[in-house]
Amino acid sequence: MNHISITTLEAPELDIYARLSEGQLFHYNEPKEGLFIAESPKVIGRALDAGYEPVSFLMEERHIETEGREILERPVCAGVPVFTAPFDVLTLLTGFKLTRGMLCAVKRKKMPGIEEICAGARRIAILENVENPTNVGAIFRSAAALFMDAVLLTGGCSDPLYRRAARVSMGTVFQIPWTYFDKKTKWPVQGMESLSEMGYKTVAMALRNDSVEIRD
Repeated sequence: MNHISITTLEAPELDIYARLSEGQLFHYNEPKEGLFIAESPKVIGRALDAGYEPVSFLMEERHIETEGREILERPVCAGVPVFTAPFDVLTLLTGFKLTRGMLCAVKRKKMPGIEEICAGARRIAILENVENPTNVGAIFRSAAALFMDAVLLTGGCSDPLYRRAARVSMGTVFQIPWTYFDKKTKWPVQGMESLSEMGYKTVAMALRNDSVEIRD
């Protein structure tokens, strides 16, 4: 294990955790795919299970032998830098209290197309302009509970790989196939047409007295 104790908060290796926004991380490796931050061993583990590649870890040193041990012992994590510091130093560095004391910078994958995501999918959930990452994460958990085969998002939605969205989802954003409607397939007109052409019947949830119950 490449264990590195933090001696200064200004170390450039820590920029991705402390000084770059999630938007900046998204564009970190342009023109290639960027990075995102996964929080907690459960979320990190599900990301690695889905084939994502870790870049580095930031955690409390005590968790090397507790919460994070199973993660760090995986072959894919061999040689990956593991930065450690006491809890209060990590809170000062990141600006928030770590859930389960572990963060991981992860490489993004190339975004799949709608046809690829929907191939073989019987039921899909569509998120329309859901801006709050907490809500996005919660909906992914619900989609997993309802056995949805895929999730499609319009351009106005928060990124499911943002730290808070992935954490609230309990890592289900790595288990359910998802993608965005691209710029060519504008929502709702072209998006609805594409879904119809693929054989889907679309319905919407609405708080109306004349709506049909979901059980029907």
